Amino acid sequence: MFHSPRIVRWLVLIVASLGAVSLLEMVHLPAALLLGPMFVAIAFAVAKKGVALNRTLFRASQAVVGAMIARAMPLDVFKEIAHTWPIFIMTVFSVIAVSTILGALLAKFNILPGTTALWGSSPGGATAMTLMAGNFGADVRLVAFMQYLRVLLVTLLATIVSHFLAPESAAVSVVAQLEQPIVWSAFVLTMAIIAGALLLARFISLPAAPMLISMVMINLAMNVGGLQIELPLPLLAIAYAIIGWSIGLRFTKDILRYAFHALPAILFSVMLLIGICCVFAWLLVEYAGIDPLSAYLATSPGGADSVAIIASSVSVNQPFVMSMQTGRFIAVLCLGPALSRLVARWLHQ
Repeated sequence: MFHSPRIVRWLVLIVASLGAVSLLEMVHLPAALLLGPMFVAIAFAVAKKGVALNRTLFRASQAVVGAMIARAMPLDVFKEIAHTWPIFIMTVFSVIAVSTILGALLAKFNILPGTTALWGSSPGGATAMTLMAGNFGADVRLVAFMQYLRVLLVTLLATIVSHFLAPESAAVSVVAQLEQPIVWSAFVLTMAIIAGALLLARFISLPAAPMLISMVMINLAMNVGGLQIELPLPLLAIAYAIIGWSIGLRFTKDILRYAFHALPAILFSVMLLIGICCVFAWLLVEYAGIDPLSAYLATSPGGADSVAIIASSVSVNQPFVMSMQTGRFIAVLCLGPALSRLVARWLHQ
């Protein structure tokens, strides 16, 4: 049985992914659990050694990611949004407006296809944007390339800035997270809600339905029902690996060649967006009295989960940072489809 080419490819994919994650963790990259498997899967796809992923497992992984996002939205986040709503509206929608314009320009000059450029430039959660993009005619591979390139750059810069502005803090290691005890009763209830979201998603036609329905149900259970959400790191690691593989296995030599051909323009747009967000952060420091590190992390464009990890390990105003990141994520989820159609209409005029 173990001599089956299919079994061997799966074993090699899993072992290589573990090795890639370990290497990325050594450089303290928060997105390592997803990027490691994705890079390995890209290598498999280019070498034409792909494996078949079960669709049910992929949908279940979406639901787990939705639960993870919901867990980062406690009541404190929504209270902070209500408390600072003028700053919230100005900052969140300014970042969305700038990213939309940059995406539209990439499409207008034929650097990337229309909706692909827009979803790739969207400053929401990278995984969520990639999962939703395919439902609106975008090339998921190029969207993933843009989103995770920005995650890499934003995370690197955020880590450097945090090191200089809060040098006494240290990130929580994966080993430390693995050593945290699991509350089994809360874990069983959390998994039951995720299973319910998966079942409900079969009857509701929504983009990335398992993720969105799970996010809503878990958030209500946590903030209304008072349920403790228990998502052990091994579960998240498996979900991220499956999503990373699903993205990476779609790549081909042609799509990589196309992506690298567009790399200079993509890099320019990403760095321009980061630079503009730094200006927004400076405005928050000067006119709203926000401390520099909190302002920087709050306005960082994308990688909300990465920013959450960094924010949890340094001395910052966490409710403010996460209210900005979460609020922008929700706004992009709501506005993304409409903006996608609007830009597509503008490009065809």
